[in-house]
Amino acid sequence: MTHKLEDVSGIGKATAERLKKAGIDTVEKLVSIELDELLEVKGIGESSANSLKEKAVNFLNDLGYESSKSSKSPDQKAQNPQVASLKDSEEDEKKPSVKKGASGSPKVSIKKIIQQQAECNIGLVGHVDHGKTTLVKALTGDWTDRHSEEKERGISIKLGYSNATILFCPKCDDYFTEHMVERQRKKGEPRFTCPICDSNLDFKRNISFVDAPGHEILMATMLSGASLMDGACLLIAADETCPQPQTREHLAALNIAGINNIIIIQNKIDAVSREQTIKNYNQIKQFVKGTVAENAPIIPISAVFNANLTLIVRAFEEIIPSPELNEDDEFEFLVARSFDINRPGKRIEDLKGGVIGGSVLKGMIKIGDEIEIKPGLHIKNEYKPIKSTVVSINQGDIQLTEAKPGGLIALGTLLDPFLTKGDSLIGHLVGRVGTLPEIISEIELEVHLLDRVLGSENQIKIYDLKHNEKLLLVVGTEKSAGTVTKILKNSYILKLTPPICPAEDFIFAISRIINRRYRLIGYGIRVNHKN
Repeated sequence: MTHKLEDVSGIGKATAERLKKAGIDTVEKLVSIELDELLEVKGIGESSANSLKEKAVNFLNDLGYESSKSSKSPDQKAQNPQVASLKDSEEDEKKPSVKKGASGSPKVSIKKIIQQQAECNIGLVGHVDHGKTTLVKALTGDWTDRHSEEKERGISIKLGYSNATILFCPKCDDYFTEHMVERQRKKGEPRFTCPICDSNLDFKRNISFVDAPGHEILMATMLSGASLMDGACLLIAADETCPQPQTREHLAALNIAGINNIIIIQNKIDAVSREQTIKNYNQIKQFVKGTVAENAPIIPISAVFNANLTLIVRAFEEIIPSPELNEDDEFEFLVARSFDINRPGKRIEDLKGGVIGGSVLKGMIKIGDEIEIKPGLHIKNEYKPIKSTVVSINQGDIQLTEAKPGGLIALGTLLDPFLTKGDSLIGHLVGRVGTLPEIISEIELEVHLLDRVLGSENQIKIYDLKHNEKLLLVVGTEKSAGTVTKILKNSYILKLTPPICPAEDFIFAISRIINRRYRLIGYGIRVNHKN
């Protein structure tokens, strides 16, 4: 496991960028590099170099990594100490350093434990421009609209991802994210201390956020994100009448996806009066009455001014538990993103394989394991699975050696980057060779329709499916066109284009074109198939 330069107290962003340009991109490299080489970095003098190396060594020693012997003279060793090799570090991970926490109980060093994999996916859903992406930034420091078109248009188009560490102060009985604590920490003050009472904070867990787009034309993308969520925050802006069209549609989608752990966040209270806030609150209560979110807490916040964020983090801990998953199951991974990480002009010998991002549904994967991706490539009127090898595992900036269910993961592979470029593998299922379900081009569904269309201004009645009607089906993160070929007594048979490889027991969200837009009209449960 390696560590980011920015994790070291006293190494600022500018210094870290300067070191990275010189090829020193981790704390381990900074410790092991010769002093003479460090002095060649532009803008770093002898005193700065010694200070940087000392801070890096102290950082690793704080994590429990013991200093190793060096062939240098005693004077040199005092000036430029070395730390143990990666092998020694891995051994030390089995015996992590222990110290007393704020509560007086022994705990593993937070600096080390926050490098663990996230264990829960929390979605942010709601109408367009109600503050989902702004809230993620307030909690994590990340702006999840990274795509150029998203920045230009000012809306989320793709699923956004970010990670956070939840910390707890036993003395104040308050919860924070690591970013919230760092934002309030003054230069020179110790990390991981309560911004209110300065006590040491306890680690609770790492979580991942799934930021779903709120625009009506991106409903299929929102449904894809819902399949990855263990719980969700439904954002409702206080400066608009509740419910807005996609507020209705997104709540129905959470119900279809089986997400019961819901927190309602009343955002933008800074933009309205107290009376308007109370009026909007009552509208929310009336809207969720009789729904899956009827008993969900309603937390008033201002994501722009960071108001009441600690209440949201507390709600994460009290309402959205980490799922209990069996790591011994056969490995399955659902692809939500795929991309090429090579920049134009990179030399052939330096090219890296394609990356697939998503969530582990069950089982475990390790670096070096062989994988199979289905449906795979379309070759001569049929789909053929793709096989490759996992060469890296990342969660955000954290490098892992293995991944289990929980959080959002990026798997580096030996695939030709062309195959993963531009999210071309979204919806594919990944597993070990020969273990995945079959590829299907026809499916029988037991269909459950809503009473009325929820995503439009007018409440349009939904009629039964018709023969030869073309529908949009979303299962997991996969989207496929479904044409009704047979109408049976209690089910429908649909032809799928393109064929899909769905995970077992996933719900099929069904949308049809209404007023030139695909609108969610219900869901389907697969029948008459072998488990």
